[in-house]
Amino acid sequence: MKQAQEITGTLFNIMRFALHDGPGIRTTVFFKGCPLRCSWCHNPESLAPQPQILFQGERCLACGQCATVCPHGAIVLVNGVLITRRDLCAQCGACTLVCPAEARVRMGAAWGVAAVMAEVLKDRPFYEQSGGGITFSGGEPLQQPRFLEELLRACRRQGLHTAVDTCGHAPRAVVKRLAPWSDLWLFDLKILDAKKHRHYTGRDNRLILANLRYLLQSGQRVRVRLPLIPGVNDTAQEIDAIGAFLAASAPPEALHVLPYHNAGVEKYHRLHQHYQLSGSQPPAAAHIAEVVGRLQNYIDPVISGG
Repeated sequence: MKQAQEITGTLFNIMRFALHDGPGIRTTVFFKGCPLRCSWCHNPESLAPQPQILFQGERCLACGQCATVCPHGAIVLVNGVLITRRDLCAQCGACTLVCPAEARVRMGAAWGVAAVMAEVLKDRPFYEQSGGGITFSGGEPLQQPRFLEELLRACRRQGLHTAVDTCGHAPRAVVKRLAPWSDLWLFDLKILDAKKHRHYTGRDNRLILANLRYLLQSGQRVRVRLPLIPGVNDTAQEIDAIGAFLAASAPPEALHVLPYHNAGVEKYHRLHQHYQLSGSQPPAAAHIAEVVGRLQNYIDPVISGG
């Protein structure tokens, strides 16, 4: 009898000993692909669903091995510097296999459920001692719903606590099917104003708000995470709108305010992508405290940080 083919998905990282992706010590599994294009995203390597080549120029030895093996002639030596022609690059990863300095790294690979479980189970003692578990993040894990569901079911069989970190932009049927299998939802709520949301993320927020309301009102454990972006969603009007929406929907078990940081800007350069919020700076501590205090007028608790 023909054996059933294992369900696979595309991941770009598995990070052990994560402390800010849910309770306790966790392993965070990062899915590739996201429906949003947030201007402040600090994981640009997560956005495209397919693998990509990240180039770390400071490591490059200009040895030329990558150019020799590239089947598409996409890497050329110009005045002693190796240049990648993006119009020819097929992201095949041949160059990453021969780079002695790991200057070229392939971001994204196919994983099976069994392989992911073998990796996350290595740290079971730490989950048990700290009340931690596994967090599925991205990118957007709901973009690969069947793979995510199989992982959630496998974790449930192993008695591992799970959390899904989501932007919420997914069909209601997907959210409804997966809701019972995740022990905790970490739901990103970015902007209430529909026009601003589309401008800064590339998508309308109606589906996102509807899915968040569904999870809150159906009794799921939800922690809302608000990225605080200067000049985008940090005005008194926007903060009041977010607080009022959550209070009217059914309060989450916590609201985390996550101050903007620019730690991921360099990755845009390495992927030859443009960073839209160039020059933006993290909000001042006094402003963060003001936002937290304003949100506390609507819900409790409000926590600064992950």
